[in-house]
Amino acid sequence: MSTDIEWEKWGARDPYFSVLTDPRFRVNAMTAQAREDFFALGRMHVDHVLHVIRCHLDGAFAPTRTLDFGCGVGRLVMPFARLGGEVVGVDISPSMLAEARRNCDQAGLSNVVLLPSDDALSAVAGDFDLVHSCIVLQHIEIPRGLVIFEQLVRRVRPGGMGGDPHHLRLGRPCGDAGRAACAAGAAGAIPPGPGTALAARVGAWKTHEAGRGLAAGRYRPGDADELLQRKPAPVHPAARRRRRRLQ
Repeated sequence: MSTDIEWEKWGARDPYFSVLTDPRFRVNAMTAQAREDFFALGRMHVDHVLHVIRCHLDGAFAPTRTLDFGCGVGRLVMPFARLGGEVVGVDISPSMLAEARRNCDQAGLSNVVLLPSDDALSAVAGDFDLVHSCIVLQHIEIPRGLVIFEQLVRRVRPGGMGGDPHHLRLGRPCGDAGRAACAAGAAGAIPPGPGTALAARVGAWKTHEAGRGLAAGRYRPGDADELLQRKPAPVHPAARRRRRRLQ
């Protein structure tokens, strides 16, 4: 798949910038402080995810097994792992997975499993208390993404949670200011792309939209079939322009 090839190119040449497109995270500009900022944003994100779930869905939520789809260099895998339990990160890019492994090892996190991704998530066994993805689905074309989305939904154990925090404000491109706000851990989202419909469906897992665009929800058996019948949203022109800039 062409998107897989392009993601591996980014993983090999500029992995941190491809996750968060801030010039500070360019491979030739990354300082120790920029690296700390990069991972601090990941910690803020995970804290926010858990805060919203606990405030609006389950006050005692404490995942014992978490899946992060499109884990990249481990920005979110690592703070999830510090909560305890097993964390599984999957990514299509071998270079991203190798960098994530280095980061996890450096942090002394032995409860992280990193696996190659495919459309069937064939390397991922079992189910999860929390299935999570962030700034990933918008890069995937809808026909292919529907297959992946179904696999993600089916891996949420009954009573578990699933969500994509940043892609529910359909039709609202945020521009440079919004992306900067998102990078600062504040309200914001990158422009919707072809995967926006998928992300909206992730957010529709019997969901509650609450606080800074996060959506999460209880999953019940049979939800996947209902959600997959929903019509996709149109591709926003801003998403096309962004993909062209990254190519």
